[in-house]
Amino acid sequence: MTDNLDTAHFKSRLEARREELNALHDLSASARGAVELDQTSVGRVSRIDAMQQQQMALASERQRAQELVRIDAALQRISDGCYGDCLICDEPIAVKRLEFDAAITTCIDCASKG
Repeated sequence: MTDNLDTAHFKSRLEARREELNALHDLSASARGAVELDQTSVGRVSRIDAMQQQQMALASERQRAQELVRIDAALQRISDGCYGDCLICDEPIAVKRLEFDAAITTCIDCASKG
């Protein structure tokens, strides 16, 4: 783990983001639901618009799920004592990089190579 790294700060940020993502998941549940196909209640253009919104909501949900996996992995690295170390080269990740994305797994050098 990177010396002098305030893991409590990053743990707090990661947990707050996880709570925010879970709240967004709950709020968007209806947007991800099935689109009504009854032509008497929804016109053709409205139905297409609703289907497009549903697909956008599903894509957002996939992104949230991926971010939650990254957050859980970062929290596990904090617990394991290896948070802040690049998963590729094992060198410390710059604090500014972690401030930008607390769930980041690689240093800037390894990220630019891959």
